[in-house]
Amino acid sequence: MAEPLIIVGKGMAATRLVEELGQRALGRHAIAVIGAEDRLAYNRVLLSPLLAGEIAEREIELKPAGWWQARGVSTLYGRAVASIDRAARSVTLEDGLTLPYGKLVLATGSTPVKPPLPGSDLPGVVTFRDTADVETMRAYAARGARIVVIGGGLLGIEAAYGLSRAGGRVTLLHLVDRLMERQLDAEGAALLAEAITARGITVRLGAASTGFVGTDKVEGVALQDGTVVPADLVVVAIGVRPNAGLARAAGLAVNRGILVDDGLATDDDSIFAIGECAEHRGSVYGLVEPAHEQARVLALRLAGQRAAYEGSLLATNLKVSGVGVFSAGAFEAAEGAETVVLRDRNAGLYRKFVLREGRLVGCVLVGDTQGALFYLGLIRSGQDISAIRADLPFGEHYCAARAA
Repeated sequence: MAEPLIIVGKGMAATRLVEELGQRALGRHAIAVIGAEDRLAYNRVLLSPLLAGEIAEREIELKPAGWWQARGVSTLYGRAVASIDRAARSVTLEDGLTLPYGKLVLATGSTPVKPPLPGSDLPGVVTFRDTADVETMRAYAARGARIVVIGGGLLGIEAAYGLSRAGGRVTLLHLVDRLMERQLDAEGAALLAEAITARGITVRLGAASTGFVGTDKVEGVALQDGTVVPADLVVVAIGVRPNAGLARAAGLAVNRGILVDDGLATDDDSIFAIGECAEHRGSVYGLVEPAHEQARVLALRLAGQRAAYEGSLLATNLKVSGVGVFSAGAFEAAEGAETVVLRDRNAGLYRKFVLREGRLVGCVLVGDTQGALFYLGLIRSGQDISAIRADLPFGEHYCAARAA
């Protein structure tokens, strides 16, 4: 008899886990996927182009309904899990339905951070997390509203770009002195800021928000320097936190995220966690690739095979406001490291490589991300690249020709 396997959460991590299980353990489990949103699983990475009107809503869907049905997966959407009974090995949904499990996987993702500033509960102060947020934001942008986006990380920049493309008059506020400080060095971030500004978005760095101004609805954002930025809509995109409340209430070990070991198991060996809700060796990953890697390892474990997750090398490869950006590894040159840099400001091109003891340990590409996977492979392999050091900025084919 197939063991009942319940997956709580129906995002990208859950979808990949079902896909991996289908390849490795077909028929071994009776799978039920439970999600709070009343729709099929979709790709959150594509919310920005959806907002910008560059793609249709159907294009963000991860898998069609028939895909889930063909794998015998029961899908319960629009029905959140209210509690976990570890002793009875069951979950209870908000509508009262109770389901038993043999194994339980928590793929509950994360929730957007909204700072407790004065006026944060005013109508018109929103976050950017799901398709409902996109609908709200698009309605404002379509009428040319004044929109302030708080947060100059990846999510905030994507929101600003999408809103601008949709017709909004956008100002992007960021607390620190450069955009995407977790992925870019100062020079790369400055080039990105120039490209964003050229697209009609006003960028204000070192802008600390102290509250939201308005009576019946938001009318502006107050800054620490005493100025107020007018706004009909404010989008808070300053980050996310692991959605670990369900696990915490069940008595599972939780720090920032749900604590898991190298097998992605919690301190209850019948319960696992993957994706943005999981904390492994002190790290919580907010990117898609680590979630996919975790799903693969967990699928192997659930199929009865030996596998271990040892952490992920953080890498970002995407288009931000239409500008190619790639970052991987230790992109800031610490003591004992050296750098190789190619820059062409007129062309909007910047390539920086950080080397230590003849090995590539990090890189930043802005404007042209060609060769990103080649560089990521060099970082992961740790191979000696002294022979192609001077040729690194020109890509894989040039390096291969020189090596030959």
